[in-house]
Amino acid sequence: MSLYKLFAINALSVRVFSFFLVAANLLWTVNAQTATTNFPVKTVRIIVPQTPGGASDALARIVGQKLSEKWGQPVVIENRPGAGGNIGMEAVANAPGDGYTLLMSYVGSHAINPSIYSKLPFDPEADFVAVATLANVPFVAAVNASVPALNMKGLVAYAAQKPVSFGSAGNGSVNHLLGEMFNTASGAKMQHVPYKGASPALTDLISGQIQVVFTSLPSVAQHIRSGTVRALGVTGSKRAVAFKDIPTISESGYPGFVINTWFGLFASKGTPASVVKQINADVKKILDDKEVLEKFSAIGAEPFESTPQELQAMLHADIKTWAAVVKSSGATAD
Repeated sequence: MSLYKLFAINALSVRVFSFFLVAANLLWTVNAQTATTNFPVKTVRIIVPQTPGGASDALARIVGQKLSEKWGQPVVIENRPGAGGNIGMEAVANAPGDGYTLLMSYVGSHAINPSIYSKLPFDPEADFVAVATLANVPFVAAVNASVPALNMKGLVAYAAQKPVSFGSAGNGSVNHLLGEMFNTASGAKMQHVPYKGASPALTDLISGQIQVVFTSLPSVAQHIRSGTVRALGVTGSKRAVAFKDIPTISESGYPGFVINTWFGLFASKGTPASVVKQINADVKKILDDKEVLEKFSAIGAEPFESTPQELQAMLHADIKTWAAVVKSSGATAD
């Protein structure tokens, strides 16, 4: 065989190989794009690491229903409470990074727990991917209806005369820290009573076993409306839209006492950026839905949109902020 023919055959082989290589790359790209645009193609789980009835649970169910309608796939809300939220968070941290297992998280567990627990089975930043914020939710100081205090100053005066106990979702929970922060700000000496979750603390508040709770507004909204408990002040920088008659604690004589808490979705480490981007965009559209806005307003939550990068940055900053609060309070879960 002549050198010319050998060269021609080799050149043809190279062209054939190149054709198949290009075709394979094109097929892979199309499949990858299809996988992204078709997400989700099966059930999506949103794990709520708190008990039913609280703010996390309520927000997850409102948004989860709308995501299910938009995606045409079931969105299942799964409550996995325990260990201050760590059990549910660990489940998501260990799930495949594909976007089909999401975490309904909030500043209380995600930003505070790293300082409360000496050892966590996951890294609160490295093992999760920030997806989207859902809402800002103020916490509220609420008292049993029999407590004569009508405002925060009145509560401090009452606590100076009689023993007053405030309940929380557990040692080191945001409820606990808010109570300790108010003790410091006001000079009150209210006694902390830890519970295994916010719901049992609220039950004992209603029955009069304890006198005060600092809890999320959604978890106690219906009881405020019914008069079962009395709201004295919200922790946010402004009054809640649906409860404008409740003053902020800051304007009630304790300036600077401002705590805003975000709630948002996180995914497992390794979740593709394209999937994160799609979920974020879909959540933003849902937060503009009139029905969602009405449901949020009814429980005292305010829609809060952000990019995944902004949520990640807030988490990073809040971990540092709450570390200082925890250190000052001396709180620990160990």
